[in-house]
Amino acid sequence: MRDLSHGDDAAAVNSLRSAVMRLGRRLKHQRVDESLSPTEMSVLGTLARCGSATPGELARKEHVQPPSMTRIVALLEAKGLVRLEPHPDDRRQKVVTQTETAEAMLEQSRRKRNAWLAGLAAELDDEEWAKLRAAAPVLEKLAHL
Repeated sequence: MRDLSHGDDAAAVNSLRSAVMRLGRRLKHQRVDESLSPTEMSVLGTLARCGSATPGELARKEHVQPPSMTRIVALLEAKGLVRLEPHPDDRRQKVVTQTETAEAMLEQSRRKRNAWLAGLAAELDDEEWAKLRAAAPVLEKLAHL
């Protein structure tokens, strides 16, 4: 494992952290539905990526406590964005599935955020754009470590 805590490496790590955080905050403001919290959007995104899950599985994936996830799922269900279905193997549990309404809203949100980000990227010169395209898979890897 590489030690990146000194000199130019530490400065690069600091710059990367700061830029990713600022860009993430700006992207969060490009929401389609202002009535949903960032946490609710994140849960819907997790369901879109990973498929149906129990509230406990969602809590682990979202790094929240199970009682908090139970409340989030209840809010999403009340908004018609998820439905609870019986667990196929365990009658005590439910499975959370996103609805078509949630799928459509997420797709609209992706389009809006992609268009916003493409507008920013269009301001880059060819060399900067090439570097950013090359960095995208590495950033994706970091996001999932």
